[in-house]
Amino acid sequence: MPQDAFTLRINAAELNETLKGGRINRINQPSREELSFIIYTGKRTLKLILSSNARDCGAYFTEDERENPLVAPNFCMLLRKHLQSAEILEVTMPDFERILCFKFLCTSDFSSCERVLYAEIMGKYSNLILTENGIILGALKMTSLDENTKRTVFAGAKYTLPEPQDKVNPSDTAALRNVLTKAQGDLGRFLFTRVAGLASATAELIAATYRGGDLTEHVTRFIFSNECQPCVLERENQPVDFFARNVKGGIPFPTLSAAQTYFYTKRRAAAAFAQLKRKLESTVNSAKKKHEQRLVLTLERKAAAEGCEENRMKGELLTANLYRLEKGMKGCVLENWYDGTQTKILLDPMLSPTQNAQQYYKKYRKQKRTLEALAPQERETRAEIDYAESLLSALSVASCEEDLRSVEEEMLGEGLLRAPQEKPRKKKDEIPFRTYEKDGFRIYAGRNNLQNDRLVKSGAPEDVWLHAQKYHSSHVLIKTEGRTLPDGVLLFAAQICAKYSDANGGRIPIDYCKLKHVKKPSKAKAGFVVYSEQKTVLAEPPEDST
Repeated sequence: MPQDAFTLRINAAELNETLKGGRINRINQPSREELSFIIYTGKRTLKLILSSNARDCGAYFTEDERENPLVAPNFCMLLRKHLQSAEILEVTMPDFERILCFKFLCTSDFSSCERVLYAEIMGKYSNLILTENGIILGALKMTSLDENTKRTVFAGAKYTLPEPQDKVNPSDTAALRNVLTKAQGDLGRFLFTRVAGLASATAELIAATYRGGDLTEHVTRFIFSNECQPCVLERENQPVDFFARNVKGGIPFPTLSAAQTYFYTKRRAAAAFAQLKRKLESTVNSAKKKHEQRLVLTLERKAAAEGCEENRMKGELLTANLYRLEKGMKGCVLENWYDGTQTKILLDPMLSPTQNAQQYYKKYRKQKRTLEALAPQERETRAEIDYAESLLSALSVASCEEDLRSVEEEMLGEGLLRAPQEKPRKKKDEIPFRTYEKDGFRIYAGRNNLQNDRLVKSGAPEDVWLHAQKYHSSHVLIKTEGRTLPDGVLLFAAQICAKYSDANGGRIPIDYCKLKHVKKPSKAKAGFVVYSEQKTVLAEPPEDST
């Protein structure tokens, strides 16, 4: 994003206009590289974020509620000590640097002084530094005397601006003109590499708007004019960048602050969604892998025990031919009256013929008991794997945080996730079903297995229930309220069911029947039902966002 000096100059002016005269009510540090300030401006209360994260560095307003650590970090405590209830005198940008300078009037019962908080917005070098009379009181990212750095940042040191780059300051008109007389090749690239305080996107925009004439005048006017047309550029409904000037395809906003708030809020939500989805998928995949390994072991034991009938048959043949056998024999060949073949049987020469027969019967009984014990284990393990696959299916079609939270809630209930134990939370309202309406008929779709169970319990016997055939999918319910169901409504509901299934495109068979024919077996996993009297319709997932 173009968090360059050009953009920050406009940002500083807007922040100054909004926050000047405001007072700090509360300071929090929700993450290692981010601080939030609750500021009362006299008219309203605002939440300002100052972030030094390399990816999200900036100063912007937000309404997001984020959980704060139980114990505030050291720098947060320092700011609370020195800035609590302080008045914001002004917000400026010093010397066209990528720095926002927040000047505070701090008063107490015994003293009054001015302190300055520098928000250095410089990508991976971003930092927050608090000073008084030019002396550093503390910083979010400190350096030590042992570090090999040209600029020291630690308490007691004098605050200095970062060393200038080997670029011309655009506020120095004479130096800028001298540099621009040598402009050649790609103008955008030239401006980016030779003029300080410009991001690549800003330099490209300056070059794109140049129509000939005095280049120095054009660059100066573009950078230092008060013209501002903020916008946010999105691709596939995800924010890509924000700009202080309008760009093609950008979503316009009244102020740069509003554009940044929208950009960061939506990007933060997308990042949180992706992080939670990865966490849940990783947990489910780990559980699935564990059950798959257990199934492999079960099948190996089952395969080893499946020769039990052969051992029983050998015991019977030995018992029937005891008169032909003697102790000390290592084996014999006997006629198998089951299939008329000759069967070779190994014998223990240390045992009598009767004892050899009993040995085969003993193996048979042990293997039979093993098979009887493994059968329910195999069914249970396969059911667990199928259940894990249903969770992965629900996660794969999740399109919003509510979808993920509903699956997370189910996993907590099933013990797949460990419940947080920090502090008791208020009981949350149940997450609602996905809700649709078609030709006066209400249609509901479950977000997870628990909701699928609730959906089955909440319907009337004559309501129509749908589920993808031979695939994991959401349960879908059409509330008929005694009315005849039109084909168009049925097809619409089938398309919803196809959308929220793990089938990969194409025409998907969707089973449907009246809800009275849907039953949940006793002790069955969440979301598992059996049904009868069903019919099938082929449906394709809708192409739109329905």
